Amino acid sequence: MWTTPQILDDSALRRCVCGLRDDYAFLTAGSIGRSRAGRPIFSLSIGHGEKSVLLCGGFHGSEWLTALLLLRFCEALCRSVQTGTPLCEVDVASYLTRREILLVPCVNPDGTEIFLHGPQAAGRYEQTVRDAWDPRTLWNANAAGVDINHNFDAGWQTLRETERESGITGPAPRRYGGETAESEPETRALCGLCRKRKPQHALAFHSQGEEIFWRYGKTAPPRAEALLHIFTSSSGYVPAENAGLYAHGGFKDWFIETFCRPAFTVEIGKGRNPLPPEDFEEIWEKLREMLTLAAVL
Repeated sequence: MWTTPQILDDSALRRCVCGLRDDYAFLTAGSIGRSRAGRPIFSLSIGHGEKSVLLCGGFHGSEWLTALLLLRFCEALCRSVQTGTPLCEVDVASYLTRREILLVPCVNPDGTEIFLHGPQAAGRYEQTVRDAWDPRTLWNANAAGVDINHNFDAGWQTLRETERESGITGPAPRRYGGETAESEPETRALCGLCRKRKPQHALAFHSQGEEIFWRYGKTAPPRAEALLHIFTSSSGYVPAENAGLYAHGGFKDWFIETFCRPAFTVEIGKGRNPLPPEDFEEIWEKLREMLTLAAVL
């Protein structure tokens, strides 16, 4: 039986991944790389075939509910396959004979640990974090003070100039894109996975706002608008557009520009970050149909 941790720190994340691997022999659990502080960036995959779909979360330390959401979805997928029971009226098992579903629940495990447990969780980067620490701001960055979702090579130089104009010039709790695009091991690990598997589409989960971002600038790849309509209809979330400090450097932006395939940023829940764990069940109920459709379409 699934139990929802009150916090999804490193030890809880490991227990969840290992528990899923042990309970479902057809689920592959591994790592796509290691974080700045040496933590594994766990991956889970189910199904096989030339086509794949990627779902990833935990880009920002304060948004650990996104990782929990993907673990819950992985559990639901596996249970559906094992029991032969449809998930949201979808026969998931029939799709997995020709499709692989890839999940990276927590792209930035260091950021989550630092957010939950403080600068000492950064290991050898503890002083870097202490120097950048601002008690007025949630810690979203990795152990080097780089915001992973500002570190992808999509309009990165433009983003860097915008950051400097906003006074962001070095390691910070959020919004600092690093010295170069793809400077961070977390970013490189996710890009490497995408270059190897070339997913048909990808969804990145953040919080909050109940919004779905679907274009990079004015670029919308084939199928993007049709998928957006399905996702908004099934979830009740609304379409949105990036601007300002959020207009470049994100995973969605890089994926669209690199592969000319659909990618989406899904902002789960509504309120103020960090969203309280008490909101999780409502978030799950709103998104489980959308997640299922994203996995099989």
